[in-house]
Amino acid sequence: MNVDLSWLNHDSIIEIIETASQLILQVYIGDDFYVNYKDDKSPLTLADRKANDHICSQLKILYPWIPIISEENKNADYEERKKYSFVWLIDPLDGTKEFIRKNGEFTCNIGLAYMGKPVAGFVTIPVKGLTYWSVQGRGAWCREIGKNWISLGEIREGFSKKNVGGSRKGLRVISSRSHLNQETVEFIQTLGDCELVNVGSSIKILWIAENLADVYPRMTGCMEWDTCATHAILNEVGGKIWKYPELNEELVYNKETLLNPHFVCKFNEVITP
Repeated sequence: MNVDLSWLNHDSIIEIIETASQLILQVYIGDDFYVNYKDDKSPLTLADRKANDHICSQLKILYPWIPIISEENKNADYEERKKYSFVWLIDPLDGTKEFIRKNGEFTCNIGLAYMGKPVAGFVTIPVKGLTYWSVQGRGAWCREIGKNWISLGEIREGFSKKNVGGSRKGLRVISSRSHLNQETVEFIQTLGDCELVNVGSSIKILWIAENLADVYPRMTGCMEWDTCATHAILNEVGGKIWKYPELNEELVYNKETLLNPHFVCKFNEVITP
């Protein structure tokens, strides 16, 4: 399903998310590093709130007609949300546990969905100074601060050439550092000889997009704002996030429940549904 996105100014969204990343880093390295907890016991930091406030306020200025669903907002009930065509899905700080551990494995995410399909994604890895973006039909891109944009297609191709004739055996399977459960372990065992790698936050889906890993199974709950942005980026280079165990339908967004079902993230040639 293609949609007219000629009105979407990706440079403006990139500026918004890179500024949010700087706000996150100020807290990360500063004296305001303290942790509160939400009603569901999940952690919340000043960086979450600062990034969320900046992103939401700027998106409302640029595109006041597009509703926002964010991890840090009180979101509308489904009776209202089901009327949305376009909607932003925002996770201002994905990987708060990794942020608290200070291992750098956290991201800032802005996704755009249209009628349930992810059509644009903007992601930063603040500690590494990396920005990723995609808009349906414009490709997927990455850059380090101060450097030129590189096509993720070229990055994938480069890793493929590097691995030709190499010694790597089996699939590179990526799993969550904080959410590895027995069902995920059992799925990985069905894949045979694997190289298992761990990393936090939505970096996992970016690694699939970049060809740093082959398969990412997720058999524990995560939310739509955790995946929308990177899903859009992955789609633009030919990857998919399939609902599990069926493996024949992609994740969709702005559902009645904002909780994602179990899924497997991969390219079609890796394992056949």
